[in-house]
Amino acid sequence: MNLSFFDQFSSPYLLGIPLILLSLLFPALLFPSPGNRWISNRLSTIQLWLLHLITKQLMIPLNKSGHKWALMLTSLMTMLLTINLLGLLPYTFTPTTQLSMNMALAFPLWLATLLTGLRNKPSASLAHLLPEGTPTPLIPALILIETTSLLIRPLALGVRLTANLTAGHLLIQLISTASIALMPILPAVSVLTMVILLLLTILEVAVAMIQAYVFVLLLSLYLQENI
Repeated sequence: MNLSFFDQFSSPYLLGIPLILLSLLFPALLFPSPGNRWISNRLSTIQLWLLHLITKQLMIPLNKSGHKWALMLTSLMTMLLTINLLGLLPYTFTPTTQLSMNMALAFPLWLATLLTGLRNKPSASLAHLLPEGTPTPLIPALILIETTSLLIRPLALGVRLTANLTAGHLLIQLISTASIALMPILPAVSVLTMVILLLLTILEVAVAMIQAYVFVLLLSLYLQENI
């Protein structure tokens, strides 16, 4: 059976059931269940410290009325971060390389921020469509441009996350395939390729964390515009 480089992005099936559902639920098993004590072990301490750090960074651009979104944004950040990092392990599937999943996360949250602004401050939300001091002849064109840029925000969120993770996975697979193919022919070049692969893997770990943070940070900035 011949496999292409893009087969790694297709959801595996078991007995006709897509395993992407298990991939989304598995990260929850890595977090300890709550107990009677505030701190049970060192792992819980590290996790609480990371959650506090993530929440603090996400809430910086928001005022007090936006702090009610802290649980949702922190949970989304934790889920994306865990899934992205687990997807770098061998023989694993990364759900966030699927544009459908990323759009399913981006569109409802973007729409929620937009509807929040239209409900609480409709005049201020609509004012973003027309910059102050715009010449009269340019008003129709600018309104059209600003409306288009507003509507493509969820698409940009989903495509950015999908493209960065997909490109990284493809590069890792291409370089690893080249390293194995060069092993019997040019061992020295193969070893050099393995070093490049190691550096690329470290870079992809950073990309996985940065993209999860950028996704949620942009959502928090969209929220700040509408509250």
